[in-house]
Amino acid sequence: MIGASLYFLQEKILFLPSNLAQDFQYEFRYPFEELFFQTSEDVSINAIHFKTENPKGVILYFHGNAGDLSRWGIIGEHFVSQNYDVLIMDYRTYGKSKGKLSEQGFYDDAQFCYDYLLKQYSEEDIVLYGRSLGTGIATYLASKHQPNQLILETPYYSILDVAKHRFPLFPVTALLKYEFPTNEFITSVKCPITMFHGTDDKVIPYSSAEKLKSVAPSDNTSFITIDGGGHNNLISFDLYKEGILSILK
Repeated sequence: MIGASLYFLQEKILFLPSNLAQDFQYEFRYPFEELFFQTSEDVSINAIHFKTENPKGVILYFHGNAGDLSRWGIIGEHFVSQNYDVLIMDYRTYGKSKGKLSEQGFYDDAQFCYDYLLKQYSEEDIVLYGRSLGTGIATYLASKHQPNQLILETPYYSILDVAKHRFPLFPVTALLKYEFPTNEFITSVKCPITMFHGTDDKVIPYSSAEKLKSVAPSDNTSFITIDGGGHNNLISFDLYKEGILSILK
């Protein structure tokens, strides 16, 4: 019975969107453009594109599994302050975005955003950044393209790996409809990879990130351990701040 509930409710467990009215007005400290991407016939993706006067590059940011752009845009401003343009989209069903959830849908919408940036920036100026859920999506894109670099905050080996940790008594391999196999994507990534993970992360185990590191290309992967870091507070640690500053210098 619980196993059946896990199958039918897995989207409610994995994805925790909050919704925004279509006329909601975003307010941020930096100049931005609000965008709507019609990625397919029944899909409309809302995005925020921060723009600076003389950017060092552009960060395509894929956020975590909860909230919407009113929250994630504020987090994106951290990178705008370091003189980077930033594009952040809300996934289907998040914020003002519409469309049916599917794993392939996440990849397709991410590819649409990447193609949008390629019309305005050189590929060597694009930095892919994934946080939590978004790490699998960012890694997928990096495996298909040649961005400047890939930054992963609180990454996972795969969603299946995290599910096995969270539900050890259930046959999650048979039940799970979403895989996000970062472990498979990362083997094809050619650009520099930097991972940040806290040892006290209660959402994505530190061991899952370590496992991902073990299959990542060793010659272009850096793994930064944040002792005592949790899932949502790495930005408060000097080691994270120094690492980001070094990467985005």
